[in-house]
Amino acid sequence: MPALDTAYLIISGTSASAPVAEPLIEGLAARFARVITIPTPNAARTVSPYALSQVPGHRVVESYFDAAILPRPADGLVLVAPCGFNSLNKLAAGIADSLALSVAAEAIGRGTPVVVGIACNAPLWAHPRARESAVTLRRWGVAVVDPAREGDRVRLANPRELLAAVDGAMGRWGE
Repeated sequence: MPALDTAYLIISGTSASAPVAEPLIEGLAARFARVITIPTPNAARTVSPYALSQVPGHRVVESYFDAAILPRPADGLVLVAPCGFNSLNKLAAGIADSLALSVAAEAIGRGTPVVVGIACNAPLWAHPRARESAVTLRRWGVAVVDPAREGDRVRLANPRELLAAVDGAMGRWGE
């Protein structure tokens, strides 16, 4: 298999977006020659595209016509984190109604590494559809990182855990 030198960070619109964006970008930049960050349409409600663009080591892409992904996005690892309830269920249903979800869906179809870090609050994580979506993605070969438990609360896994899942997915890719 060819080496992958590109990583895509797909950020969905959750309260976890702003705090984890920078450490995930830095971690991916230490592992890949090229990092492209693609926010979902709802991500702009929780993290500023301008603030994202100020983090060194990556490029923010918000359009299908951005030169960084033309004529088509290069093969690469896709990290969807934080992945909120809506994006999680869209991915598992095969819905690719945005650039961000299209890049993730293509990677799943291509069989290149995909890591999904779920960020749902406790009631949404307890919803049967969230659990079923996680099972479906795992069955398709996606590395899914469940939310971390803190007593009766859940939160997105920390960036170290998400980057460890990236390393694991890349290790399996190279086998």
